[in-house]
Amino acid sequence: MEDTSKTWLKVFKRFKDDIDSYIQRDPAAKSRMEVILCYPGLHALMFYRISHALWIRDWRLLGRFLSHVAKIFSGIEIHPGAKVGKRFFIDHGTGVVIGETAEVGDDVTLYQGVTLGGTALHDGKRHPTLEDGVIVGAGAQILGPHVIGAGARIGANAVVLEDVAPGVTMVGIPAKMVMGRDKKRDKTFCAYGTPDGMDDPVVRAMESMRAEINLLKNRVQELESDADQQPKEPEKKLDVVASARVMGE
Repeated sequence: MEDTSKTWLKVFKRFKDDIDSYIQRDPAAKSRMEVILCYPGLHALMFYRISHALWIRDWRLLGRFLSHVAKIFSGIEIHPGAKVGKRFFIDHGTGVVIGETAEVGDDVTLYQGVTLGGTALHDGKRHPTLEDGVIVGAGAQILGPHVIGAGARIGANAVVLEDVAPGVTMVGIPAKMVMGRDKKRDKTFCAYGTPDGMDDPVVRAMESMRAEINLLKNRVQELESDADQQPKEPEKKLDVVASARVMGE
């Protein structure tokens, strides 16, 4: 009886922590009751906690069915075999897919349209691992058994096909690092995984190319100027008489 009470207290505390994470990371959330009634991400997470408990106890068909019901009501698909940590925040949520062997750490944030997908057909580890504090922006796809380091930020619509170091910011298709780790920034929440004031990587590349072209243009002008300043060799006069004799012969 005592063990059962401890289990329920643990479940209640985790549920409360999940609700509080929504209030902390979404300024639109005004109360716990609003989160409970109006946030599909929390609804999907509640269904997941139950279906996962069934899954690990080998009630797998029932666990899958419950996760299917959750997908119908919330638009979010979390496989009951996935491992999800504490204070998991799914904002908006529609279209989020989390595969069977995915692992999600504590304090992770996902936005709508995110896929934690697998690219292999075997039964082993196929899906990504997100360490603590990772933020994944809307529409981002993380494909394969890659590790996303703690505190990393994946920008909206990025496609991640390799491991990501802790604390860095990745954007683009395929995703490339655009910002290194900043310990001061690690402590601040970054909505959609994209820091304010970050330069567009495409624009940055174009500016770099333009600077290189200007350098080359200036160098060519310097070489042409040097060539103009060099003294020219006197032209050799043609011996008219000798030429006439040759032509006469």
